[in-house]
Parts: sequence; structure tokens; C-alpha cells
Amino acid sequence: MVSAITHGVKVSVVTEYQAEYSNPYHAHFVFSYKIKIENESDFTVKLLRRHWYIYDANGLIREVEGEGVVGQQPTLEPGQSHEYSSGCNLNTSIGKMAGTYQMERVFDGKLFNVVIPDFTMTAPYRLN
Repeated sequence: MVSAITHGVKVSVVTEYQAEYSNPYHAHFVFSYKIKIENESDFTVKLLRRHWYIYDANGLIREVEGEGVVGQQPTLEPGQSHEYSSGCNLNTSIGKMAGTYQMERVFDGKLFNVVIPDFTMTAPYRLN
């Protein structure tokens, strides 16, 4: 698990290789990731947008940007958390993702970015 805290919002990520959906012989590697967003600040915050960079071992970089996460724009009171799962496919057995969430402080509408820490995605056989 990797974690980062920005402006009192903690983002933690765990990844898992999905062997049953992957096909290494055709350069198709599927990974799932679970993200937990915890509001450790004193303010209610709302997640508005996500901005991802996805890197594979061949140097390919993809950029993904859009509203919310898996169709949701959660609002978190102080002490609350939100978890979701998603996935990523790569052409290589190793890659990484990183990015930011655009958040809004609800009481005054102030926008700020929260870091999504770099996390690696590695097919288990590459670890030997």
C-alpha cells in the first residue's frame, strides 16, 4: 500500500494483478486497484475530478481526465472516507499510475488538488 496526504486528505492505494483477465502472450496485462480517500482535515470536501497519468514499461504515457471517480463525486465530512475499485490494462507486465483529484472545500468553494501517490502495477512473476 502507498499513501499520500495533501491538505489533510489522505489517499491510499493497493493494486492486484488480474491473471484471469490477462494474456501475457498477447501483451495484455490487467490490474485492479483499490483506493481509499480519507478526510483528515477540519473541512467538508467534495471530489470533483480526477486526472491520471498511466505509464508502461515501453515508455508509453496515457492521460485520463474526467469528472468524479467511477461515476461518483463523493462528499466527505471530517473523519469520513470513501473507497472504490477500478482497473487498468497495460501492454507491459510492469507499469505505474499517478495523478491528482480536484477537490472543493464545501464551505467556501475553494478548489485544491490532492495527490494520488505513484503506485506500481507488476505481474507477480516479474518479482522473481
